[in-house]
Amino acid sequence: MAGGRRGGPMGLQSFFSYRVLVSAIFTLLFLASLSLFLSSKASTPSSSSSSEETTATTSTSPLPLRHLTFLSPTHRSRLSVLRRHAADHAALAQAYASFARKLKLSSSRQLHTFESLSLSFSDLASRISSSLPVPLDDDSLRPFEKELKEKIKLARQLISESKESFDTQLKIQKLKDTIFAVQEQLHKAKKLGSMSSAIAAGSTPKSLHCLNMRLMGEMIADPKRYSQSSSSSRRRIESLSADPDLLHYAVFSNNVIAVSVVVGSAVRNSKAPSRLVFHVVTDPMYVAAMKVWFVRRPPPSGASVDVRSVAEFAFLNSSYSPLVGRRDLVVLDYLRFYLPEMFPKLKRIILLEDDVVVQRDLSGLWAADLDGKVNGAVEMCFGPFRRFGKYMNFSRPEVKEGFSPRACAWGFGVNVFDLDAWRRERSTERFHRYLNLNEDGSLWNPGTVLPAGLMTFYKTTKPLEKSWHVMGLGYNPSVSQDEIHNAAVIHFNGNMKPWLDVALNQYKHLWSKYVDTEMEFLPLCNFGL
Repeated sequence: MAGGRRGGPMGLQSFFSYRVLVSAIFTLLFLASLSLFLSSKASTPSSSSSSEETTATTSTSPLPLRHLTFLSPTHRSRLSVLRRHAADHAALAQAYASFARKLKLSSSRQLHTFESLSLSFSDLASRISSSLPVPLDDDSLRPFEKELKEKIKLARQLISESKESFDTQLKIQKLKDTIFAVQEQLHKAKKLGSMSSAIAAGSTPKSLHCLNMRLMGEMIADPKRYSQSSSSSRRRIESLSADPDLLHYAVFSNNVIAVSVVVGSAVRNSKAPSRLVFHVVTDPMYVAAMKVWFVRRPPPSGASVDVRSVAEFAFLNSSYSPLVGRRDLVVLDYLRFYLPEMFPKLKRIILLEDDVVVQRDLSGLWAADLDGKVNGAVEMCFGPFRRFGKYMNFSRPEVKEGFSPRACAWGFGVNVFDLDAWRRERSTERFHRYLNLNEDGSLWNPGTVLPAGLMTFYKTTKPLEKSWHVMGLGYNPSVSQDEIHNAAVIHFNGNMKPWLDVALNQYKHLWSKYVDTEMEFLPLCNFGL
């Protein structure tokens, strides 16, 4: 019994020792297997990465490693030049392909050409890197150099042919040339239009010519009637012309119907029409027509009209006036510079152009204080525009020294002249001096009267309030209706005269409402009023 109790514990102890040993062995085997597994997993990506690095190095290397040992400095330099030229021209071809892609359908053929050319250069660069024999010699490089030269020649030829489509500077220059050509055409068209408009404005419409012929026919058919009327009115007019207390107006024109509108509108809007005296001066050819009109259609309310011919003024001779004998000047237009000689007994006179319409009583203008100046006129400058520099040649020393190019220009059309101040300032003599200096037309354009007026009355002109004279109805369609409504006189200056077909329709009624439609000759001459 005793022996049996001692043997039991010893057997149990040996059994547990055996189990611990087996467990330890299995644990060691498991750890060894796990370690081996983990080390193999780590080595796989490392080797893969190493392989990729090797491949990348091989692909990006300018030359395979196996060739580097065999390259001489000369061959290395030649090979580098080949690769650089191929890469540069590949990039250039790709850039032009990109331009062609932006131009879309119009350059689809060029797009295909440049893309093919770019791929060709890239392929050549790749073959230079990978297909060279070992060892490398001149004979091996020559085929690549020859092929590269041919491709570069082709690329340059294609680029030269296509440069016109892609060269920005060339496109800008072509656009500038086109703009210049269009501007030249526009300038010629404007010049032609201006010339045509000037011809239309200066010519006599058929209707006006018809009216003149019919009025002259009346004078020829019944000279006794009109001569008697002329004689009786002449005596009355001569006495009125010397009366400085009356309101005297001067009109220089060959246009019968235009003068009738000026006279009719002034009389109709006057507060004292019986005090108005109109001095109408015309060329000898039109005197008869003017006289017949105002005998048949005399102004109402006692106003007087004095019709005189240019030939009646004795002072117009070559010994006194340089105007005589000048074929480039229209005497009737320049006769306004002789108002004191024409009306020696008058102290003041208002000059009206034949293309104006009077809308208000002008007695206030007649009484305007000119502060001792010769001329009262409305200025027409605004900002830098319509100043003396526009009308005169300031390259001439006579102009440059005597006038300011920034001086504000005023307009003819409605002018009040103090004839006593005119005589005191000797303005006519001053006009003669400038007219002689402008014999060659180098001071101003002889076809326009305004520059002569600006020079003659420089520093002797008093600016008037603008509502006395609103200009622009013969060329400007944007004149304010408020300005027109408030104006004492509206002026159809410009080529679109109200009696012409080219007149601005929005203003024509302002003139036509003063036409004497009861004159029986107007319907016979097809006046479209």
